[in-house]
This record gives sequence, C-alpha cells and structure tokens, in this order.
Amino acid sequence: MAKAVAARWQREEEHRRVQDPYPLPVRWRPATARLTDHWANIRRLPPGAVGEPLDLSGRLEGIADTYRAVPSGRLVVLGRSGSGKSILALRFVLDHLRSRTPEEPVPVIFSIGAWDPTALTLRDWLAERLTRDHPGTAARGPGGSTLAAALVDSGRVLPVLDGFDEMAGGLRRPALEALNATILPLLLTSRPGEYADAVDETDVLSAAAPIELTDLTLEDLADYLPRTTRKTARADPAAGAWDPVLREMREPSPDGRAAPLAAVLRTPLMVALARTLYSDTPDRDPASLLTGAGRDTPEKVEEYLLDSFLPAVYRRGRPGGRDWDADRAQRWLGYLAHHLAVARTPDLAWWRLGTGLRGSTRALVTALVAGLAIGLSDALFYTLVTGAPALALMDGASVGLIAGSLFGLVHWLTYTLTGKEAAPSAVRLRIRGRPRAATWTAGPRLVIGTLGGAAFGAVYGFAVGLVKAHHQNAGLGDALRTGLADSIVLCLVYGAAAGLSFCLLGLLETPLDMVSAVSPREVLATDRSTVLTQLAVWAPVFGTVVGVGLVVAVDLLQGHVGRLVLQPTFSVLVGTVSGIGGALGYTLTLTAWGQWWVLSRVWLPLTGRLPWAVAAFLDDAYQRGVLRQAGAVYQFRHARLQSRLAEAYRRG
Repeated sequence: MAKAVAARWQREEEHRRVQDPYPLPVRWRPATARLTDHWANIRRLPPGAVGEPLDLSGRLEGIADTYRAVPSGRLVVLGRSGSGKSILALRFVLDHLRSRTPEEPVPVIFSIGAWDPTALTLRDWLAERLTRDHPGTAARGPGGSTLAAALVDSGRVLPVLDGFDEMAGGLRRPALEALNATILPLLLTSRPGEYADAVDETDVLSAAAPIELTDLTLEDLADYLPRTTRKTARADPAAGAWDPVLREMREPSPDGRAAPLAAVLRTPLMVALARTLYSDTPDRDPASLLTGAGRDTPEKVEEYLLDSFLPAVYRRGRPGGRDWDADRAQRWLGYLAHHLAVARTPDLAWWRLGTGLRGSTRALVTALVAGLAIGLSDALFYTLVTGAPALALMDGASVGLIAGSLFGLVHWLTYTLTGKEAAPSAVRLRIRGRPRAATWTAGPRLVIGTLGGAAFGAVYGFAVGLVKAHHQNAGLGDALRTGLADSIVLCLVYGAAAGLSFCLLGLLETPLDMVSAVSPREVLATDRSTVLTQLAVWAPVFGTVVGVGLVVAVDLLQGHVGRLVLQPTFSVLVGTVSGIGGALGYTLTLTAWGQWWVLSRVWLPLTGRLPWAVAAFLDDAYQRGVLRQAGAVYQFRHARLQSRLAEAYRRG
C-alpha cells in the first residue's frame, strides 16, 4: 500500500509541476484558540496535567515533522481558497512515506467532500473509497472482511481528509460529530469559515491541533515568477517578463492600498493561473494584468485569471494531443462542473456521468437504445437465415419493442427506484475456491432474471401465436388459444434461460481486481473487458437454454396446452437470436460500461452536453492541467475553478 500510494502521488506531483522550478513557500501559523481543543487533550496528558501550547509554525517542507509533533496525531489545516491546502496534503503524504517506519500507518488522501455521514460511518466510507482507488484491497481476508476494511479497522491507514469545506452545508456538523466519535489519527483540510461554522454548531475536532496557512509575500513572488518564464532582454540576460510587473506591484496606490494584482497573487492558486497565462504562453505580456480594462479591483483580477485559464490552455497546442475548440471545451467542462455541483461531490467518475439526467430520462433512453440494438440484430440475423426481410423486420420490431421496454423497466427498478448506480466490476472465471464471506448476488439475480425473462416470453409468445394464427387464417378463438399456448411455452423457456444466465453472471462477477496504481482509463478498459467476458458467457448460455428449452417445453406440454408444432430450425434460430439480443440488452442496461456507452457516448453528446470522444476529452483535460486524477476518478484542479465553470454554464 505504501509503495502504491507513493508512486501515485509522486506522478501526480510531477504532473502538477509542484517542483518546477521549486515549490511555492507555503507557510502556516497556529490557528486561533477558539478552533483549538484543550492542549492537554492534544498532548494526551494524564488528568490534572497542564498542557502548554505547541509551536506548530512551519513551511511546506516541514509538514511531516509538524504532524509528528502533535501527540494525538490529529491535525487540522485551514486556509482560504487557493492557499495550497491540497498541495500541502500531497506533500505531507510523500514526506511522511519517505520517513515512515514500518509501525506507522500509511497516509492515504480521501476527498471528504464526497462523504455523507448520515448514510455511512467514517470507517465504512474509508473502506469503500479505499476499495475504489486501490482495487486490490477488495480481496477478502481470513476474517471474512475486505482487506480495505481490515486496513482501516486495524489503524494501518492514516486518513488525509481533503476538502471539508466542499461538503454540503448540512453535512458538516454530522461529519464533525462523526469524526469526534472516533480516535483515528487524521489530517483534515478546510477553509477557515466553513470549519468555524461547524465548530460553532457542535465542537472543535477533539484532540486536534489546527494550523492556518498564511499568504505569499512579494519577496516570494519576486523569487518565484521570474524563474518560471522566458528571458526577454538580450542586453540583460537576467531580465524577465515579470520584472516590470513586480516593480509596479511594490508601489502602493495613491490611497495607500496595495495594487490589486499584489492583493490577488497571495495564494498559490492565483500564482499558478498567472504562470499558466503568461509564463507558459508565448507572446503574452503579464504587464496587461496591470493595465487591462476592468481589472481595477482584486475581485475583477481574480475573475479575469479564472475566466482566461481555459481559453489559454486550449488555444495552446499540446504535442501529440488533440486540438479542441476552446469555446466548446469550456461548455463541456461547465456541464461537468454543474453535474458535480448537483451531485454534491468533487469526484468526476466516468460511470456516474449519466446520473446527472433525470431517472425517467435515463430509463427511456436506455430502453430506446436497447430496443433498437436488439431489434436490429434480430431483423438482420432473421433476414440472413430466412431470406424474408419483411417478416424479419416485423419480428425485429416486435422483439425490439418488447425487450427494450422490459430491459428499460428492469433498469428503472434496479437503479432509478433504489438510487443505486451501475459500478465497474470484473469477472471471476473460477467459481471453486470462492471466499466464504464473498457477497452473493446470484440469488437476487435469479429472481430478477426469471421474472424479466418470463414477462418477455409471455408477451412475445402471445404475439408470435397471433401472427402464426393470422397466417393460418384461424378464427378469433383459435388465434387466442394459439397465442396463449405459445405464451405459456415461451414464458417458461425465457424465464428459465434468463434466470440461469443472470445467476451465472452473479457467480462470475466480483469487484475489480487489478494493480493498485489505477487510473480512470484503466478502470474503463477493465470494465469493457468485463462486459466482453459477460457477452461471451451470456450469449451461448442464454441461447442454448432457449433453444434446448423450446424442444423440452414443447415435448412436455404437448397436449396440455393444445397442439404444439416446432420446426427444428426454428429452435436454433430463436436460440441464436435470443443469445445475441439478450447479451446486448443486459450489457446496455445493467452494466457500468453499457450505461457509459448509452448515456455518455450517445445521449449526452447527442444533446450537446459532452463531446463524442468523452474519454479522450477527459484525459486531454487532465494532461492540460484542468483536471487532476484522484485514483479511479478525476477532479477539477481546484474547487474555485469548478464553481466558476458551473456558474458560467448555468448562466448560459
């Protein structure tokens, strides 16, 4: 775990260019006494002892030492928006791991903004997130629990809870109460105001020492910014584009206040945005920050930097990358930011992109796409075998309509009604030796599959019987009897086939089990492989049971429900078509990759919310520094940028 965490965040730090040319000097001081617990509690002193305050002042390279200086192992990092809290958390993980002893826990970053303390306990949520970001921990241990739960319960994981301020306002108080109900060592980051409000409603984080990040100084900027950009004057090779700007920033305005730009460039976020816009972009002069129209207040300068970031990174070519239109990219990213704001989570997971749509819309779109796929495959195969396109189209239309409606209903019952989501999974190809405490989904799937298959068989059988009677010029009574007989036969056959196939897939399915250094694209590729394996299992099993079941059912029910006639080629044809159509329906409606394809690859691009190449767009946004990776999900580079994009999308 320690090696996997270190490798992941080392790559992320390099991608964010934290060390290029060197880390900004983030500093901190002890927070106010109002937000601090009794020092006797922080220092874990015995009853009656007087706890003296600890001097916790420091800077970025000493964060691991500052944490170890707190006997309780509970540290709160407070800082205003963009002050470097997330970078400090990243730096803490890497520094702590470098000096970690085997007895110490492994620090792992969790985005606490995605936690609902009213639905999950802290330990359960930590185990769930650990399983998502480190899929190897989904394996079962000797005690029956997952390795993730065992690591959390045994204190082998040190939670670094980033983004307390990103939680919904009504959840911060129960979250703080839940944190106080444990004695877990932890590091928590938050903006000061949100944390102070939660403290006023309940209490400080017990036994926690809070520190508050301070602003960057003009001397910090004078050392840092010139080393990030090109040299401009040949006469003076040491001169840079930022030199005149820095000189101007040192001069106060006529009323004695600091220049607006000097008031803005006090946080690492704004410095990073300014560097991207001017140091990393050719032919742009940072002096425009001082003279541009509408930049006479710090608020307007901040808005300008935030609004100019995306156009700058998308108008600048990326070697080996795809060129995206800047305006469209901003609109697509605005939709994603709005989606996260509605979902109240900072985690941009590819398998959840469709959940931003209404449940009824998801079910209808799923039913429509599944029905079209099944109907077209049925008509095509029927035409190739029988050479009767008109009859094939009629059969395909009826099969597509019935199957699409039923699969859409199953999708609505499985996900929309219960509020669950289709999560990525992998396939277990060996059933023997299954851990005793593994979660069995075969039973519920057997029931769902049997009911769904029986419903389809009953409706489709009745339609087939009516068509058959029509071709035989039978009367109404004979047509109804034929339809009822075929309905009973196909109800039993499809119910048994779907129940068995669903049950088998439940036996073969297991949480993802791959390398711990996982990325969103790796999860997507693994889930796609899962679906292909499920297709390889479902199609032959379902088709074989349908084909053989028809022969057996006709033989057993002959005379009991009337005279039954079955052509041998018909059972083979129906079995093959059913295997293909059933596999397509299951894939599109009940798997994470299928829902990704239906909603994120078809519907959302069709309605202009996302590009057609969604995965490539997200990866490109990560490469450009707009998004960051946090295990199996993406996150926006900063919550301030996300909220600005969401606001612009809602206005548009």
